[in-house]
Amino acid sequence: MKTAPGSDGLPPLRDVIGRYELAAKKSLGQNFLLDLNLTRKIARAGGDLSGRTVIEVGPGPGGLTRALLMEGAQRVIAVERDERCLPALAEISSRYPGQLDVHSGDALDIDWSKLVGGGPPVTIAANLPYNIASVLLTGWLETEPWPPWFDRMVLMFQREVAERIVAQPRSKAYGRLSVLAQWRTEARIALHLPPEAFTPQPKVASAVVDFRPIAKPEPSCRVATLSRVTAAAFGQRRKMLRSSLKQLTAMPELLLREAGIAPERRAEDLSVAEFARLAQIVDRGDLARR
Repeated sequence: MKTAPGSDGLPPLRDVIGRYELAAKKSLGQNFLLDLNLTRKIARAGGDLSGRTVIEVGPGPGGLTRALLMEGAQRVIAVERDERCLPALAEISSRYPGQLDVHSGDALDIDWSKLVGGGPPVTIAANLPYNIASVLLTGWLETEPWPPWFDRMVLMFQREVAERIVAQPRSKAYGRLSVLAQWRTEARIALHLPPEAFTPQPKVASAVVDFRPIAKPEPSCRVATLSRVTAAAFGQRRKMLRSSLKQLTAMPELLLREAGIAPERRAEDLSVAEFARLAQIVDRGDLARR
């Protein structure tokens, strides 16, 4: 029995996957979303897409791609490493002529600002391959100059990663990714998805996180310095800061005193603003002269 086409006139995703033999590859971190009602809900999590350009990473057979176009995106730039998926994406391109650009390649090697090609900021929306999700997010959060070339990100992660992104101080999930994400963006979990929403069904739940860049993060510091400070502090998170920050400076207690932070505190106790304040003082580079 033939399955009815989707509301966009294209074949159902399950049929597309069968026709092109697109079994998800664990090595590529693939888990496909086949429910167009659900992918459209994800697309809407980033607000009105009318007239916007959207970057998508790892579109696979195109479930979210179709949803983005159905929700009004003027242009979708999709980056797909798995060449098996290109014919399926070509079908979508034929349905939406001039609106879908597919780039075959590894997202980790992309020059994003060059790919976008200038113009107004864009939205990044993706069901990210789980095995590179944190690396991609960190790269986007460390973008320079800031404000970045994107003005919103709507990204799906394993639930554990999503919870780390929005975690608050004094919680087990709070760490480097929490600090970086919350210093440079307003991040919130917009949607939870159970394992059974995916094909194949993963062992863990997922969540969609909505990020809105903060134009001028405060306190101001270099993002590279903030990364160094958090790496030292959370690298030995159970130690007091006067010990863990020895990896960063020969005078950790002087640094902490300048920032107004008790040396007995631990990394998980500090707020995002306190980490940025530490990085700001390191940037000044005047501790050695005191």
